[in-house]
Amino acid sequence: MSFDSWRGTVGVIKPTYRPGSLEEFIKLLPDGISCIPLYVGFQEGTVDEFKKALEAIEAKVQELAKIGVDLIHPEGAPPFMVHGAKRERELLDEWERRYGIPVVTSGTTQADAMRALGMRRIVGVTYFQGAINDMFAQYFTDVGFEVLSMEGIDVPFKDVGRLSSHEIYAHTRAAFRKHRNVDGVYMLGAGWRVMDILEPLEQDLEVPLAAANTVRLWAVMRHFGVRQRIPGYGRLLAELPKLDDESEAR
Repeated sequence: MSFDSWRGTVGVIKPTYRPGSLEEFIKLLPDGISCIPLYVGFQEGTVDEFKKALEAIEAKVQELAKIGVDLIHPEGAPPFMVHGAKRERELLDEWERRYGIPVVTSGTTQADAMRALGMRRIVGVTYFQGAINDMFAQYFTDVGFEVLSMEGIDVPFKDVGRLSSHEIYAHTRAAFRKHRNVDGVYMLGAGWRVMDILEPLEQDLEVPLAAANTVRLWAVMRHFGVRQRIPGYGRLLAELPKLDDESEAR
């Protein structure tokens, strides 16, 4: 690698060319952690498109490995969740053996973050409709969560970024209020802009939230051993909770 970052370099593989999430991520990264982005370029947001993407994603993993990053993060929960948690784990193990660099997905880091936040009975919200939401729910069921619902907002895939955060707030609150004894809310996807509502929504619902970009930041900092709290975006970044096994190890 012809460059060096004193805390580490993460290579991310963005699922779409939508602006917003990458800028948010880089803006909040602590000093000393650098980011190299590559893109897949999903257009349709369908199960079929996601299922066919593994070869393209691996090509980007290989490219980042050749560059010499310290951590590889293919973003986007759907491309892996549609294959199920077992197949996802097999792919990650295979890629890590092949390329010699740690690889994490959105799903694996999100599950870890929700465990760290004490979430077990969850309500999920997405910007997808139909059977794909059942696949998302099954993924989290398979890794140990009780999924009370996985409710999509009705918006074309190409227009997700045009949703206002207030619309997303209303959708999330309505989904949450349909259920009792919820101990956390999962917000799938970095396509919608939610950073400004995370803290007020968490305060109003009185449960923790796991959202794509906050989880990504938490996971990257955790990997590099950085404990720099970031207030204003909910408990995950403000408190940097550890997993149970990490707490016991200290």
